[in-house]
Amino acid sequence: MLRRLYDWTISLAARKTAEIWLAVIAFIESSIFLVPADVLFLPMALARPERAYRLALVATAASVLGGIAGYFLGYFAYETVAQPILNFYGKLAAFESLRACTDENTIALLLVTSGLAHLPPIKVVTILAGVAHASFFIFVASCILARGARFFALAWALKKYGEPIRTFIEKRLSLIATIAAAALIGLYFMFKYFSASGFGTTC
Repeated sequence: MLRRLYDWTISLAARKTAEIWLAVIAFIESSIFLVPADVLFLPMALARPERAYRLALVATAASVLGGIAGYFLGYFAYETVAQPILNFYGKLAAFESLRACTDENTIALLLVTSGLAHLPPIKVVTILAGVAHASFFIFVASCILARGARFFALAWALKKYGEPIRTFIEKRLSLIATIAAAALIGLYFMFKYFSASGFGTTC
């Protein structure tokens, strides 16, 4: 199923309505969809480099709005809507694990790492933020920071280097970003665990 979703998402880049589809995919990725918007963003920005920053703005705005939708799903309809979605994608166990040892500061960190490197998946964190009733202002600010940084950095790289950078972005950049995000999360939880102030949790 994932491969079919991936191929279908890529096929949208060739349509006249590709920009609208980019907004749609970026929106639903942040709350219910499995395939990241990068899959659609990359070929579109390569085909029209003069529109790279405009596409980054569209993707960022739609992704933040989708994150807000995920937040409200977690806040108001976790058991009836969000839980079945997470279970369908096989993310429920990961979600419950995060939920058991998460405070507002952890959520802000996870929003940044998921926005930059999809670690953990953005939909998991947006729903978690709603379930935990995290500060809505901090939530939105973190989403804008992380998603904007990712899409605009990709736009800059594609606009400057074009097709030669695509392989690096699709393969190595994601790996590097994932390792960096994992290290950031690990350091944060180590700090919480060894902190003598009692800040946060130790799970």
